[in-house]
Amino acid sequence: MRQCPASHASSDNGTETVGSDKAKGKKVPPPVYIVSGGSGASGHQIVETALAQFPKLDVPVIKKGHIRNLRQIREVVKEASAEGGTVVHTLVESKLREALVRLGREHGVVTIDLMGPLLERVAAQSRARPLEKPGLYRRLRKDYIDRVEAIDFTVVHDDGNSADDLPGSDIVILGVSRCGKTPLSMYLAVHGWKVANVPILRDMPLPDAVYRTDRRKVIGLSIEYNHLMEHRKRREALLGAGIMTDYSRPSLVFAEVEDARKIYRDGGFHVVDVTDKPIEIIADEIIQVVTRSRKESQHPPLPP
Repeated sequence: MRQCPASHASSDNGTETVGSDKAKGKKVPPPVYIVSGGSGASGHQIVETALAQFPKLDVPVIKKGHIRNLRQIREVVKEASAEGGTVVHTLVESKLREALVRLGREHGVVTIDLMGPLLERVAAQSRARPLEKPGLYRRLRKDYIDRVEAIDFTVVHDDGNSADDLPGSDIVILGVSRCGKTPLSMYLAVHGWKVANVPILRDMPLPDAVYRTDRRKVIGLSIEYNHLMEHRKRREALLGAGIMTDYSRPSLVFAEVEDARKIYRDGGFHVVDVTDKPIEIIADEIIQVVTRSRKESQHPPLPP
């Protein structure tokens, strides 16, 4: 995604801006507006695919999702006209498409229709009428799309990255190095859970966002000292370390285990022991903890 942290914004009217350097005082090309009756995800992917051919340009991409009436169409066209922008749309409702094209012409705004020609072609060949229901693709494939979004979220939030977003996670996993946080997180993500994992590091406090997160979805992983030592030594051997380092020094590893226990205790976080357990058993325990604390499950259990 072409994204600039200084310019990413969203609002209740379905507007989301990605990729502008105005805040930095740089001259930027005119924006591309994505207009959709749904979330605008399909149009956004196509636009970003096209803009990838211009790697030196930072073109602002403004999503206008959930456009359902003529008033919203007028507002988008007016804004695009003022900014000299181009409108790319995936509207499935023929009346809204026609209105957008007409208003675009009246205001000198170029409109690019990604949906209409194909709908009309299929309708003409099959003599069937399209349902013209926005967001239908997403609803029909919700489980798959949710799973993909969960995987994307989990990759971005691996190993303490993007910590400010922790409250938006379904599950936050804490643990010392080599206790299996990342593979466990990815396993849960494949099953539709948005997971962030945060390492517990010696002499380094956890991100503040951990304590702003609902503690019912924060899980601390515990592991027996001897098993952790085995994992650490194996890791060092793979990295070619010829001598013992602090990473596998017994006294320091023991201290890390104890520090982690104290963090879990002080934070009131639920603890799951991962010692000698297969990943699917650990994941199932975590899901049971999280869903039980919510008193209702919004995700299906893992398959047996």
